[in-house]
Amino acid sequence: MSQALRTAAEIADTVLFPAANTVDTADRVPASHLDLLAANGFYGLSTLDIEDYPSLLRLVETLAGGCLTTTFVWLQHHGPVRALDRSANQALREAYLADLTAGRRRAGIAVGAAVRPGPPLLRAEPVEGGYRFHGSAPWVSGWDMVDLLQVAARDEQDVLVFALLDAVAGDSLSVAPLDLLAVQASRTVTLTFDGCFVPHERVVHTVPQAEHLTGDAESQRFNGALALGVAGRAITLLGDAAGTLPGQLDAARAQLHTAAPEDVPLARAAGAELALRAANACAVHQGSRSLLPGSDAQRLVREATFLLLFGSRPTIRSALLSRLTQR
Repeated sequence: MSQALRTAAEIADTVLFPAANTVDTADRVPASHLDLLAANGFYGLSTLDIEDYPSLLRLVETLAGGCLTTTFVWLQHHGPVRALDRSANQALREAYLADLTAGRRRAGIAVGAAVRPGPPLLRAEPVEGGYRFHGSAPWVSGWDMVDLLQVAARDEQDVLVFALLDAVAGDSLSVAPLDLLAVQASRTVTLTFDGCFVPHERVVHTVPQAEHLTGDAESQRFNGALALGVAGRAITLLGDAAGTLPGQLDAARAQLHTAAPEDVPLARAAGAELALRAANACAVHQGSRSLLPGSDAQRLVREATFLLLFGSRPTIRSALLSRLTQR
């Protein structure tokens, strides 16, 4: 195990998990949690001593088993960092990449509204000097905890425009908070863009939607590690009552790590279903106290339910419905 994974496990067990129920009822993730991840280099994953991609997935899983909400907010940061690191916009890279990698500035994402198939909810209109963004981004996490947002909008030619914008509301950008079943402290909101001007200088890159979607499986795989973390924590709490669940977790992890791109939705579904079963088993094991506020099992059940739906795709949803209705 690398030093990064050992550090992640220590943070998860000694800092994140003991505070997870408090975070569950808070209005935001404690700044100290995010600062701790930054101090240990976790905002710049490329700088850590992680041997391979499965180890990176294991790091995400480990942190999620400590506190899903903290990990959920932190996870959003890495898409903008990867995109900026590959951007041809040298001035934008020089202005922000070092601070983002060090965690001195933090980023979120608002990309699903334009990226997924079907008519875009967020449109890019070319204008002199840049673009105007019109429409909404329904699910944006980390509001008021991040400094920057990677926003994607789609133009009439189905080209995606990715931009790095300041996470600040204004006349052309309004914010509406959402009430969620779980991870409420993630401060997830809906953003509405009313002709928000995006200068060329803030554009990270442009890419045809169809080309971008060819890499969607890796995003799904990355997100899938969250459910394994919730499952693992429930299994730990079950202890000797866990039965065959530890072996099932090992199998689900191997499936997620090794699945071919076309099979990632099946792996996501397997991990999400396992998290739900493990969390419910934990609630049954702990008994009626699981119904009370402050119960780890109750929180894990809600978090597992949240992960059935987070970052989903039609293929994941179909696979999950099949698993949940045919037993």
